[in-house]
Amino acid sequence: MESIVSHLIDLGAMNLPEDERDAKLQPVTQDGVAPDDFYVSTIYPTEVRIKGKWVKVHSQRMDGALAITETSKGITAQCKILRDLNVGEQVVVDVQGIRTIRKTESREKRNTEEFSFMSAGVSSERRVELIVEQVAWELRKIRDAGGKAIVTAGPVVILTGGGEQLSQLIREGYVQGLLGGNAIAVHDIEQSIMGTSLGVDMKRGISVRGGHRHHLKAINNVRRHGSIAKAVEAGMIISGVMYECVKNNVSFALAGSIRDDGPLPDTQMDLIKAQQEYAEILKGADMILMLSTMLHSIGVGNMTPAGVKMVCVDINPAVVTKLSDRGSVESVGVVTDVGLFLSLLVQHMDKLTSLYTAQVW
Repeated sequence: MESIVSHLIDLGAMNLPEDERDAKLQPVTQDGVAPDDFYVSTIYPTEVRIKGKWVKVHSQRMDGALAITETSKGITAQCKILRDLNVGEQVVVDVQGIRTIRKTESREKRNTEEFSFMSAGVSSERRVELIVEQVAWELRKIRDAGGKAIVTAGPVVILTGGGEQLSQLIREGYVQGLLGGNAIAVHDIEQSIMGTSLGVDMKRGISVRGGHRHHLKAINNVRRHGSIAKAVEAGMIISGVMYECVKNNVSFALAGSIRDDGPLPDTQMDLIKAQQEYAEILKGADMILMLSTMLHSIGVGNMTPAGVKMVCVDINPAVVTKLSDRGSVESVGVVTDVGLFLSLLVQHMDKLTSLYTAQVW
């Protein structure tokens, strides 16, 4: 019965008013460790009933615990990952006194909305241009309203020739944050200073002699300057995605892994700190573009509450389905080449700019 009730709560079911009871709480007795049977949070807005009142949970994300603190200012509830729990906090256990707020749109209504969750979870090739047009409109609205759009990108963006288009989006103010790993920055910088990516000439599409050393030379040069920003200031990096981030004050976070060469001095090799940097940039995001990076996209998806529009672009349907399976109405999956997607997106952005200019005149 408890298992069934737990699933029903996740779907937005609520107890009848006469059956409402306060949530069960147990204290944290060891930093970073939750009590047994703690309630695991979802991406959906959640409220907890404490002393007869419903308290909104802050910092909503999935796979966290609900930490309750009481001070002279009142009762607060916060979603915390296990390692951040502190002795003295109370944690919600069991499923009593919890409710999640889910949108009740029918599948038919979802398919008619301007920006909707595709019924199959991912879009087919024939719908790529439609999705791109919708994304272009959303990015334009977010920028004009002073909102926040975040890009999570993998090195494939550079390898497929999409770096130029992503750089343009950053330069024109459509991107307010960039998340990725060591590789996207390395390949982008290699292309900027040597015209190659993984030793392949990006204009001719052929490997160059000694090209396998190029990415290491790029890393070494940045390390000599101390950071990507200092390399840009020194004139070593004169174009590309990272160049535009520095020049346009766009925050970026690079999360390292065991496979990284170098790494770049900006790459955060402490996993916990990298997660914290990601979470900080994601705060207040209105939209996230996930471009051909499975692990970083899944990580970002887990940190993101419901209500944030997400577009996952990948040539691998399994990656797209993984993100769409979160069930968020605002998630859209696009199975296509990321270079093609970015090229089409920039074309639509240019059309919108031309249309806007014509209307002003």
